[in-house]
Amino acid sequence: MKMQVTVNGKEKEVKNGLTVKGLLRVELDELGNHVAVAVDGDVLPRDQWERQLEGGQEVEIVQPIQGGTGDNLEIAGETFGSRLFVGTGGHTNLKKLKQSIEVSETEMVTVGLRRVNSGAGGDLMSLLERLEVRVLPNTAGCYTAEEAVITAKMGREALDTNWVKLEVIGDDETMFPDTTELVEAARELVGLGFVVLPYTSDDPITAKKLVEVGCPAVMPLGSPIGSGRGLSNPDNLRIIREAIDVPMIVDAGIGSASDAAEAMELGADAILVSSAIARAEQPPLMAAALRDAVRAGRQSYLAGRIPEKLYAKPTTVMEGRIRR
Repeated sequence: MKMQVTVNGKEKEVKNGLTVKGLLRVELDELGNHVAVAVDGDVLPRDQWERQLEGGQEVEIVQPIQGGTGDNLEIAGETFGSRLFVGTGGHTNLKKLKQSIEVSETEMVTVGLRRVNSGAGGDLMSLLERLEVRVLPNTAGCYTAEEAVITAKMGREALDTNWVKLEVIGDDETMFPDTTELVEAARELVGLGFVVLPYTSDDPITAKKLVEVGCPAVMPLGSPIGSGRGLSNPDNLRIIREAIDVPMIVDAGIGSASDAAEAMELGADAILVSSAIARAEQPPLMAAALRDAVRAGRQSYLAGRIPEKLYAKPTTVMEGRIRR
């Protein structure tokens, strides 16, 4: 016989007669010395852990962690543990896409919006729902503010989210953002209650305008979409980082782990990657490399690199050396 209990906010099916201690062994593998348990709001001393649970009870299990909130990313009041976001564009193999999302440990995945064609997209959404990642609709392919606003509204209806990655492209060849239309669309969508994450150029002035209209993050390109060229103008990204007080998410142009690490080292708060994973010879392996690169780049940025110098500076003191 089975019964339902709620453990740390999630419903779980367990066997009848399971004790608190038994539940802890299931949840933690080992009990440890620094765990606290509450059942229906009552904190249980350790000598009461042999108490049997009953169906419908709510159990909270906590343990000490490092103080503070950690180095999480916050956008529009929501917190993300991963600073790597993943796009689904360019993936032709759902199995490899699934593996890539899992190994990347991402919490946010972007999807495009297109007119329905013979049920296309159903398998993708079923996969993303099973993976339990946040799905961010994207207005990719829009060339005017009007097109982008309509697409964003339809994305909100289809996916039940007011978050949107806003793209307004200027031409087919470079796919650079049309910044005038972009700012106009962002202003309108913010007014309609959207959380707008705009894909923009590496122009600091446009980035500041997007913040001024209410965007809680900006997403400047590293280089043209799908080019894999890395960071064409790292100095511009540094200036944007200094000019705005919201997260900067580098989007487009990342081709390898070293590109992602470089972007994070110069101050990016997160990276959004699609082509670098989708077009890699082994997408899941590249996803793992990017995951680690984003973490390493962030740690390097927080650590504070040594100043660059033209000439050498000895690391071993010169005084007292043997000279003949």
